[in-house]
Amino acid sequence: MPLPLIIDTDPGVDDAFAIAVAALSEDVDLLGITTVFGNVPLEATTLNARRVLALCGRADVPVAAGAARPLVHAQLRRASHVHGPDGLSGRSATLPEPHRAVEPGGAVRLLVSLLEAAEEPVTIAPIGPLTNIALLLAAHPQVREKIGRIVIMGGGLAGGNSTGAAEFNIWSDPEAARRVLVEETVPCVLVPMDLTYRCAVDSAWLGELAASGPVGAALAALTPDYRAHYRTALGWDGIVLHDAVAVAEAIRPGILRTERYPVEVECSLGPARGATLVDRRRQALRADAEGDVVPGRVEIAVDTDLDGLRAFILERLARS
Repeated sequence: MPLPLIIDTDPGVDDAFAIAVAALSEDVDLLGITTVFGNVPLEATTLNARRVLALCGRADVPVAAGAARPLVHAQLRRASHVHGPDGLSGRSATLPEPHRAVEPGGAVRLLVSLLEAAEEPVTIAPIGPLTNIALLLAAHPQVREKIGRIVIMGGGLAGGNSTGAAEFNIWSDPEAARRVLVEETVPCVLVPMDLTYRCAVDSAWLGELAASGPVGAALAALTPDYRAHYRTALGWDGIVLHDAVAVAEAIRPGILRTERYPVEVECSLGPARGATLVDRRRQALRADAEGDVVPGRVEIAVDTDLDGLRAFILERLARS
């Protein structure tokens, strides 16, 4: 049976790759896509998601627009310096125009309707700020039993990319991230930037993608601004497909090796705001104020077969 999957996203170049991986996978039942503010404003992320689906020939997949801002404090900075002014290196308009209108009622309404209609547990892959997912779980707790697991791209174990402490998706709405990762009971997998950076692809990989067919060529053409940023960030010519790594794990559980740990999210307004605090001490040393051992709840992705992961993503994107 195909895997029932919903993607929550803020496209974003790596989000576009992640959407395409799912949209082109025959073993995935892509139930819907919800959008959120993040790399660029909500209007742009929603249009980008619809255009990527049009590129993949997936007019059957509904798209609903979600949160335009964080739960509590305003977003301090977008990521247009990484993804370009429209989120896709200034090349969003090179993609096909969508034929399907945005779903009425918003992201949470679509999420609830898709989950309530599902006959088996649904995987949700949030690859942007976690605002929509926090709102869903807070307002509609009855849908928890319909969620198989939530596979999240976000966080950094050794630091961040938006600040020295915080990764962009978590930093954009720490209160929402804390709601999902700390306060909820739904099984979560967190795919941090420590691992996604190790999965970076080089110019040869991008060349193979561009030569694979019209979808691959169109996706590769979205990368110039993103590639320029990562040429500086990596020190060599390549890009980091953060979100596609998380969606690969959503599609093929176990493609990433995980370890279970307790997680906290820093929500203060100080320099550590948005930091993902993963307690990697031995379990016997993890005690609360009463001396009780604190169990790990979140599966943290720590390793993978790097070449195998890159080949998996390329093979899915070449299926067009």
